[in-house]
Amino acid sequence: MATVKEMRTRIGSVKSTQKITKAMQMVAAAKLRRAQVAAQNARPYAKAMQAVIANLAAGVSGPSAPKLLAGTGSDKRHLIIVATADRGLAGGFNGGIVRAAREKISALLAEGKDVKIITIGRKGRDQLRRTYGARYIESHEVGIKPPSMALVKPIAQKIIELYGKGDFDVVTLIYSRFKSVVTQTPTVLQLVPATVDGPEAGKSAFYDYEPDEDTILEALLPQNISVQLLTALLDNQAGFFASQMAAMDNATRNAGELIKALTIQMNRTRQAQITKELIEIISGASAV
Repeated sequence: MATVKEMRTRIGSVKSTQKITKAMQMVAAAKLRRAQVAAQNARPYAKAMQAVIANLAAGVSGPSAPKLLAGTGSDKRHLIIVATADRGLAGGFNGGIVRAAREKISALLAEGKDVKIITIGRKGRDQLRRTYGARYIESHEVGIKPPSMALVKPIAQKIIELYGKGDFDVVTLIYSRFKSVVTQTPTVLQLVPATVDGPEAGKSAFYDYEPDEDTILEALLPQNISVQLLTALLDNQAGFFASQMAAMDNATRNAGELIKALTIQMNRTRQAQITKELIEIISGASAV
């Protein structure tokens, strides 16, 4: 049984941990507001770009259609891009994304597809490399700064380069879509060939384009990859801070409950020791 001194030391250690988790919760809450605004502000642009692509795609068909839109005509080779956070202590945030990635990869491999992986974020890299190390192409870190075009441009250029060389037929992005502070949903989004079956497809107004649709799509489709990547990373960042805030709040409350339990146990132990010493003194006095 632990002594009173050992329990007092443990209580002090738990209190120190509680201060850390409380501070992390407050920092995550402060960062969440900015990340949430950034994620929400990025969505209208990404949605509008998809609507324009859908409108343009309605007038493009046949061999003249850009390869990023029409595809290669096959789906044997897949590139999976998994976007997680660099850091942990965020509950099941990173685990949910990695689990969705594993399910997608396992399903493709079961169908006999060839799968390669690019990761964005250290947590996804560390977890997937142990299982699919031979399928790795490269990994990128998110960093401490908010996601920007400077971060996603090299990744988008790598995707376009590999796709242009015929290394892949389908490119899929897996990330966590931010819905609210308590809800972040792992999402699977096909980047290439570009999907044009959204709610705006076929419902937009009729436009005359100058130059022609093919030329505009050739310029717009590569940009769309960067925009979708950036939107996903902004969603990821907001979801990470929301999950971390909730996880640190739970940890702070659990630490408080543990402190109470340890304090009660310490007091009982101290009372037992005092009672034991009194009994020994009384017994010794009676024996004289």
